Amino acid sequence: MIEVVGDSARGADLALVRLRVRGDRVVDCDADGLAAPLRGLTLLEAAAVPGETLAADALANALGGIFRARASPARVAVAMSGGVDSAVALLRAGPDAVGVTLRLWVDPAGPASERACCSPESVIAARETCHDLGRPHVTLDLRDEFRRGVVAPFVRGYARGETPNPCVRCNGAFRFAVLLAFARRAGAARLATGHYARIVEHRGRLLLARARDADKDQSYMLARLDPRHLERLAFPLGEQLKEETRAQAAATGLAAATRAESQEACFLAGDDYRAFLARHGLHADEGPLVDERGRELGRHGGYWRFTPGQRRGLGISAPEPLYALRSEPRTNTVVVGSREALARRRVAARGRLYVDVARAEAKLRYRSPAVPARVSRTARGFRLELEQPAYAVAPGQAAVLYDGDVVVGSGLVSSAA
Repeated sequence: MIEVVGDSARGADLALVRLRVRGDRVVDCDADGLAAPLRGLTLLEAAAVPGETLAADALANALGGIFRARASPARVAVAMSGGVDSAVALLRAGPDAVGVTLRLWVDPAGPASERACCSPESVIAARETCHDLGRPHVTLDLRDEFRRGVVAPFVRGYARGETPNPCVRCNGAFRFAVLLAFARRAGAARLATGHYARIVEHRGRLLLARARDADKDQSYMLARLDPRHLERLAFPLGEQLKEETRAQAAATGLAAATRAESQEACFLAGDDYRAFLARHGLHADEGPLVDERGRELGRHGGYWRFTPGQRRGLGISAPEPLYALRSEPRTNTVVVGSREALARRRVAARGRLYVDVARAEAKLRYRSPAVPARVSRTARGFRLELEQPAYAVAPGQAAVLYDGDVVVGSGLVSSAA
């Protein structure tokens, strides 16, 4: 038998839950503020018991580290963010679903920390959605792991003069590794999420593909997912439009139907990334802004404040528009030039080709259109010869290769010329 304790506090208010557990069942407990007694329940059943907010928080904190359940072929673990997409994914998963929310680190100095998809408020919203539908919900507190595995590499990337995409790292590695491990503990046959993407069979294997809703497609952010995991994953919203998702939530009376969209790079908490980096170790040391011949045109307040293609904030008067071309961390220099100087035809990426392809559509930034490219495999990834120039290609960004709508390769840009 083991004993676990969970607590939660808001201001002067405190709730405490103490559980004594044998196997997967609660044999005794001390808890106030819950809607039903926990004694004799399995951990799965206990996770479905609602209560006052602090009491439910305390119970979730007690259960998170020890939760497990016997396997059921009908059970689906559903990643819950507190938003409408995951709420509808839960609806689609059936009565044996179990919701799970990752509580991740959010910068407390950010202006909108309560709107982040992993904030305490979002965790509460996700749990209430599950409990309103009579489903169990588990919270996994991964704030320290997330800060080490996602936030710290984001800061280090900018320090190296790169333009990292933390959402690609989070979704492609950190988040799904944790969620799939939880699904095994929960005895779930599959893990479902509210992402807009599809899983298709292509060239004899399961691969990720674009969603039907092109405006909401998240295949770029998910592209680094190992295809070996796809047989255990489900993206139930991949074949529908966002407005259909909201309509389904509204028809069921879910509070999430009108909830605002969560933001990208959730740990920034609505702040500009430059302000975040300044708070987290990068110094605003003045340095030169130079043209491609090395002539100084102005001064800047930190090379890491500039990414390839950036035009605003240069503070230079010139007869033609100038753009940041690259940053040179060792000399704290930012090189600027014309738009034509941003054009890149050759790109190298560290990553994987999921199937052998000689040609593909290469998407090199989240908001940029894909461009046709010739593809060759390398020892550490692949090389692209672009058939038309791409602009603002930045080391650290994801290079995602598509064959039609299917993701056939993914990596991180290491160089471009």
